[in-house]
Amino acid sequence: MRFLKSFLLNAILIAVVLYVFVWLAAQVLSVYTRHSQSLTLPNLKGLKMEDAEKVLQQKKLRYIITDTVFVDKLPKSAVAEQNPAPNSKVKEGRIIYLSINSDASATVLMPNLINSSLRYAETVITGMGLVLGNVTYKPDIAQNAVLDQLWHGQSLQPGAKLPKGTSIDLVVGDGSGGALVPLPNLNGLSLQDATNVLQSSLLQLGTVVYEGNVKDSTHATVKRQNPPFMEGATMKGGEFVDLFLSAP
Repeated sequence: MRFLKSFLLNAILIAVVLYVFVWLAAQVLSVYTRHSQSLTLPNLKGLKMEDAEKVLQQKKLRYIITDTVFVDKLPKSAVAEQNPAPNSKVKEGRIIYLSINSDASATVLMPNLINSSLRYAETVITGMGLVLGNVTYKPDIAQNAVLDQLWHGQSLQPGAKLPKGTSIDLVVGDGSGGALVPLPNLNGLSLQDATNVLQSSLLQLGTVVYEGNVKDSTHATVKRQNPPFMEGATMKGGEFVDLFLSAP
């Protein structure tokens, strides 16, 4: 009887040990299997940082922001670059390295365009992320040479810091060197037509004065000009002509 009890006790003990061993082996195998499984890393580029963080949390991935850059076409604080690349195979817990688009606009240093050609100046301006604004011609012997670089009507010194996308105006020589040009007759023209004639004559629009009750300036016409028109009259290229307009 004692032998039977001892046998049963040992059998139960062995069964318990085997059960525990099998259970532990199954747990270890499960952990190892999950650890060896990989998942596809989603494309985070262009996502706001808070949205990218949610995606990574759902995938049980971690991240570190390693750099800030400026990409004009991306929203502020959006993911600009990621490492590993999108669609890479990674395991849970992997650290993803991110570059974030900066909140501050990138700045560039204004180059020295004085005495360069208009074509070269335009290439430099656009290449630096700036915008070519108005081009004004001025009497000068150097045709199409940049005489001044302006921002909001003020001369820009080389080395000035400007946000990308800033519009730069240029004053360019017309090659006339101040030669005499015929004074055109502007009487009866609209302001726009008179301005076009002055530009084609290498002259500049001076003061514009509206006389009388002018309700719609687009319909006003030139009644007189200063200097007044005379047959054979000439002016130096680049000089100003004042216009006096009234209702028709």
